[in-house]
Amino acid sequence: MNTDRHPRSRGWLDQGTAVILDNVARFDDDAFDQASGLPGWSRRHLVAHLAANAEALHRLTRWAATGEPTPMYSSTEQRENDIEQGARLLPPLIRDWLHDAVTLLDAGMDALSPAMWGNPVSTAQGRTVAATEIPWMRTREVWIHAVDLNVGVGFEDFPADLVTELLADVTAVRSARGKGREVELRSADGGSWHIAGAGPMVIVSGDPADLARWVTGRGVRGLASGDSAFPELGPWL
Repeated sequence: MNTDRHPRSRGWLDQGTAVILDNVARFDDDAFDQASGLPGWSRRHLVAHLAANAEALHRLTRWAATGEPTPMYSSTEQRENDIEQGARLLPPLIRDWLHDAVTLLDAGMDALSPAMWGNPVSTAQGRTVAATEIPWMRTREVWIHAVDLNVGVGFEDFPADLVTELLADVTAVRSARGKGREVELRSADGGSWHIAGAGPMVIVSGDPADLARWVTGRGVRGLASGDSAFPELGPWL
């Protein structure tokens, strides 16, 4: 865990949440039925996921506050059912659900004392982390899915320090899994990030925003690869 990012995560989260809420508020009813950037998901599915995820992370704030285990989801099936059922709601109800879930999560985080932020909770992937990771987990969701909403938001619109932190986080997750090719990401401003894997190592270079787009599975744009093709990365969450 990067303990230095906790104080910054809430600011990034507030910015990203505003982007999501502002765009969803402008959707007419037909806009919800348009495709998102995620295969098989409409915008309905994506907004439902964002609402359900806020509620799930609120459960982690309760865990941190009380010490009583309150998992994000009871099962993978529950997570999927929440999204599918939510996607069937009328657009005004989807908007209200998202707004109420965001408000609930904010209240849960606001209620945590400094000591409570250090309490352990468990992610949906089963990792034990300090509660200080909750704002970061939500930050990733709102900013990356703002891109997936297909409203013109790109990784180049992210705060620059958020892009840097995202690159460090995603490459660390991919390295821990140790699957695929070994990759070195190199940015035009001198930054570098490493993904452990099988050799020979591939160097992928470009602007940080373009590197973040690729490493999070959102496609190749403006990058150069030292190999004949870009390595297959697979899912990271």
